[in-house]
Amino acid sequence: MIFSRRKFLKYAAVSAGSTLLAETPFLPARAREKVKADGSDVRYVPTTCEMCFWKCGVIAKVVDGKVVKLEGNPRHPQSRGRLCARGQGGIGLLYDKDRLKVPMIRTGPRGSGPRGENRYKQASWDEALGYVAKKLKEIAAKHGPEAVGLFAHGSSGTYFNNVVRAMGSANVAYPSFSQCLGARDVAWELTFGIKPNSTCERVDLANSRVIILFGTHLGENMHNSQTQEFAEAVGRGAKIIVVDPRYSTAASKASMWLPIKPGTDLALLLAWINIIISEGWYDKEYVKQYTTGFERLRKEVEQYTPAWAAQETDLPMDKIVEAVREIGRYAPNVLLHPGRHFSWHGNDTQRGRAMAIINALLGTWGRPGGLWLPPKVNLPTFSENPEHPEAKQDPVVFGDYPFAGGEGLTQELRKATLTGKPYPIKAWIVTGTNLIKTMPQQELTRKAIDSLDLLVAIDVMPTDTVMHADVILPECTYLERHDGLFTITTREAGIAIRQPAVKPLYQSRPGWWIGSELCKKLGLAQYAVKDTWEGRMRRQARTWGLDYDRLARVGYIPLTGSGRPYITKTNQPVFHTQSKKIELVSSDLDDEDFDVIPHYKPIEQPKKGEYRLLYGRSPVHTFTRTVNDLWLWELKKENEVWLNKHEARRLGIKDGEKVRLKNQDQVISDPIRARVTERIRRDCVFMVHGFGQHSPAMTRAYNRGADDQQLITRCKIDPICGVTGMRVNFVKILREA
Repeated sequence: MIFSRRKFLKYAAVSAGSTLLAETPFLPARAREKVKADGSDVRYVPTTCEMCFWKCGVIAKVVDGKVVKLEGNPRHPQSRGRLCARGQGGIGLLYDKDRLKVPMIRTGPRGSGPRGENRYKQASWDEALGYVAKKLKEIAAKHGPEAVGLFAHGSSGTYFNNVVRAMGSANVAYPSFSQCLGARDVAWELTFGIKPNSTCERVDLANSRVIILFGTHLGENMHNSQTQEFAEAVGRGAKIIVVDPRYSTAASKASMWLPIKPGTDLALLLAWINIIISEGWYDKEYVKQYTTGFERLRKEVEQYTPAWAAQETDLPMDKIVEAVREIGRYAPNVLLHPGRHFSWHGNDTQRGRAMAIINALLGTWGRPGGLWLPPKVNLPTFSENPEHPEAKQDPVVFGDYPFAGGEGLTQELRKATLTGKPYPIKAWIVTGTNLIKTMPQQELTRKAIDSLDLLVAIDVMPTDTVMHADVILPECTYLERHDGLFTITTREAGIAIRQPAVKPLYQSRPGWWIGSELCKKLGLAQYAVKDTWEGRMRRQARTWGLDYDRLARVGYIPLTGSGRPYITKTNQPVFHTQSKKIELVSSDLDDEDFDVIPHYKPIEQPKKGEYRLLYGRSPVHTFTRTVNDLWLWELKKENEVWLNKHEARRLGIKDGEKVRLKNQDQVISDPIRARVTERIRRDCVFMVHGFGQHSPAMTRAYNRGADDQQLITRCKIDPICGVTGMRVNFVKILREA
């Protein structure tokens, strides 16, 4: 359906300034009459956003079968009636002219370059799924079902996890663990016996008096409800302390910015622990009641003095002491934010442990302004499929890392693909993740892909990884599909719904349908969906005692009484550690012969003339997923490289001038504009991740800016959990001729 710009804007503005009514979010009577007079059909459809992982509640305004506006659902705790730019940009994804439209089977060489590769023929769904099933059966017959691996991100991973496990393989890996928050989650589980989040971190910013951020870019990563609370905290005068080599958006709101030397965060944290204990800032009753290992911790951190930390971190000693005293003064209503993207330097689990220990010493867990206790959710188990068969061989995805977690390590699956050890990996199914732009050491990823007998990509957009696939299966967007009943756990738990606002465009299909049909083609029909995913959702709602039709009308239903966020005499915290307490000295690490208390070990620093490569997020983009989105592309079309102005003057580089980055392994980036600024240390450069797309099918994003992952040719593996620390690469700046 084609709308004129004038008509589109008229419909989008029909309900501007109106409020949503009591039970169903739809147009007020006057506006509804106006639209009817125009002969238009208007609907409001509550659903759940998937422009990032935050799962905000969305209300899609649909006029004559076309989505014309997206608004935040005021009933939903993740959106609270507001959406970020990315959430608004969902329409741009839905109507992107570059979307994958039909199934395709490769007929020429693999690749995503502009030299005539990517030869594909269009196929029917029956032909494409039949081809995939035939190849998977052949691979399983020759090498065993374990030769099939899955890389996944987002809700669609559920459906293809089901396919792979139904075949008998447990080789499933998620970049969200390996390249993002795995080390953080493991650190908090080792300390508290529980992660600091499910969908979002349980951080009580609304009541915090001091908020400490270690490289956590609130206001740039735009996690909706958390950013709202952060803005409110700044507005009411909460003290913000930011530890970051770059003067970020969050740092611009801070009462204290500590421009730390990258890689020395653990030195600062250990010195803070020492000061908190030696000066008596810790919560003595809380530590006595809820923790174990305090005396050993006290003795082992005595060596980490403020003077020593000042030398290591390149921070003034008086500022190190002033900051921690300010934190202690307002405890326990303070928060050292756990962070999100955590794969930095290879010592990440121990850095996370130190952060968790400080929160424990100050008594923030279960206290107002700290981290609220997880809500209690007691929903009956719901499953309509038989148990998956047990894999006959151990999965390769955990490597030799005892705390690799349940999601698997992407680089271990890649390594097994390259080496054929301990057994061959011959097929990848990739859904919702652009591996070439996600994993470090791109050349290894490309070599692994070249060694495969089959690569199947299920996605919405023709990304670099998708355009290396043997079979491309076009998934419809989140605005075109049922996806599930999501348990949302904030201060109180609730259930949210994802349901289609419009029918799937072109020949795209929902992930659940693709996975279900593939099961049937594989002769595994018992693992397929009985009828439709909506039918399954309705049965699930009945099992949970929910009114599905009401949920579909309002988008979110709270589980009243599930939340008791703070410690009281009758509401005590539960710690799932060996000791059933907060473990300042970790029993689990002791069992595996790791340091039971974090110890500092210096990391490699850049040589003269080199800069440490840092990367981060833009408030209008999510990784590589949104850089081709028309609405968001117009806001930020390419990235820049931040360069300290004194270094720029030394190199003769002007603001806005195009340069290239050359890393320690002689890899040279695409051209990128220099952003000359005083807002970054002299020994670092910074880029926003996600740009530098090399798939010509992404017509807006193609060759815009530079790809930071192209320069991340080295990584440091965390020995505890196997996460890839990626902030260990150094670059030189080359002026573009």
